[in-house]
Amino acid sequence: MGLFSKQLSLKELAPACRQLATAQDAGIPIVRSLTLAEREAASPKIRRVLSSMRERINQGGTLEEAARSQSDFLPEILISLLAAGEKGGKLQTMLRDLADYYEDRLAMRRSVIQMAAYPAFVLTAAWFLGTFALAMVGQLSSVMGHGGGYFDFEELLWNYALFHLKAFVIVGLFLLGVAFLNRRGVFQWISGFVMAYVWPLCRVGRQLVMARFCRSLSLLVGAGMNIVHAIDSSAAAAANPFIARDLRGAIPFVRQGRTLTEAFSGCRFMSATTREMLHVGEESGNLEAALHKASMYHLDSANHQVHVAMSVAKVLLILVVGVVVGYVVISFYAQLYGGMFNDLGI
Repeated sequence: MGLFSKQLSLKELAPACRQLATAQDAGIPIVRSLTLAEREAASPKIRRVLSSMRERINQGGTLEEAARSQSDFLPEILISLLAAGEKGGKLQTMLRDLADYYEDRLAMRRSVIQMAAYPAFVLTAAWFLGTFALAMVGQLSSVMGHGGGYFDFEELLWNYALFHLKAFVIVGLFLLGVAFLNRRGVFQWISGFVMAYVWPLCRVGRQLVMARFCRSLSLLVGAGMNIVHAIDSSAAAAANPFIARDLRGAIPFVRQGRTLTEAFSGCRFMSATTREMLHVGEESGNLEAALHKASMYHLDSANHQVHVAMSVAKVLLILVVGVVVGYVVISFYAQLYGGMFNDLGI
């Protein structure tokens, strides 16, 4: 998250939750657990958050109050589960579930990054090498077009460096614009629309959002939270305003006493398979496990879609690189032989 959000990243949350869960399993009081997690944390940001929470508890506040005081940095689902665990006497279980939840999300992110690493490397290499080759062809064309002169390699390097400096400035301004829009709450609507509706990203985005929703709902139901509040909090944890709005459409039907299967029947982003899992969970009385299975189903589907997308991306990148190389070669020989023909008067 970093530049784009004040909230702690998965890389910061996962080890902190695991450290707290381990300390609680060992019977260490929560204040001491927070102190140990603070010492083990690698990020200054999360150390400040844990320190502030510890001080709030030392002043007589509850764990929920301590977590809510850091709501700018902590996600709502974490605060809700800590509150439910503290009130229900299941803090150890909630911390273990949170640690598993964030570790699963972190593993998924790493998997996506690993699969995208090679295409990203090829695309980057094609950009730098392709622009250098095109700059060289342009320099050669200029020399041959004037019927003489010499090839100035230093000028080529200077123009090449200046071009990329301008490109980096543009990219930097774009990232700053994204950060500004994100702080204003606008970027989430832009990215949410892309991940919900724009093909092919929506095929992965929808699966990931539904995986987060089902896993969050599973945790909150297991914590004993009221189902209406659980749906609302889980929709917020889905981190996509368009899909969250669609999922919250089930809340009025739940308040009317409808089953979850019936309530979510009008949600366009929830698949028939997921609704069937909800039905089985309600019928068996084990809704928490059914939601967890639904989450894993969506994660597996997302993984499959990512594999397919990366395979297609690799082929497209090879084609793009081939087109760039072909363009450079054709441009070079066209300029070379075009100059020769002009000199011969042909």
